[in-house]
Amino acid sequence: MTKLFEDLEEWKKEWIDMPEFNQKDKEAIQKIIVNFETYEDVLKFAELIGFKVTKKTKSIWFPIKEKDKPSQYAYVDTNK
Repeated sequence: MTKLFEDLEEWKKEWIDMPEFNQKDKEAIQKIIVNFETYEDVLKFAELIGFKVTKKTKSIWFPIKEKDKPSQYAYVDTNK
């Protein structure tokens, strides 16, 4: 039976010649809290900025930022 954590370095063999991964910084450079007295004010604000804002909206990106689609990314081994 294999012991748990028997060979902690085994994973390194699988990563030989793999491309380096660099994550771009996706944090906002500034955040602004905007308060509204009424929901009508929220709707007016949404119209002014051209965004759909609902009672469930917690945050928005300006300009609209498309969400990443992980299904568009894949590692392909071209050496085989």
